[in-house]
Amino acid sequence: MKKLHQILQIALLVYFGAFLIFFVAFETLGGLFGMEEITSDSMVTIILIGMILFLAAWGSSYAAYSSLSSQIKKMESETNALKAKIYDFEHPAVRANAPANKPVKPTEPDQSNLPPRQNFTDK
Repeated sequence: MKKLHQILQIALLVYFGAFLIFFVAFETLGGLFGMEEITSDSMVTIILIGMILFLAAWGSSYAAYSSLSSQIKKMESETNALKAKIYDFEHPAVRANAPANKPVKPTEPDQSNLPPRQNFTDK
């Protein structure tokens, strides 16, 4: 996908570069192509073709970017999994002493029946 993106970017550059040179040197090049003057129909055609090339280049760049970002996310998850395995190998005692989902028992009784707070002041 990256190669297609590069090719489309170069094609877009060459397309607009060629027409820039054509329009700047229209006095001499217009006669070679049998054009007396530039019409609005020819300008619309040129711009539409350029827009199609631009959209194709933009779409390919978006596809290449999303492909690269998915590869990066995949590599990061693999790296994190490998780091976890290395940590488990280096620290086996920590893993063995870790509580295995023990239920938490409340250590304090229900506090809803507490007497109201008393304010003590030193006299």
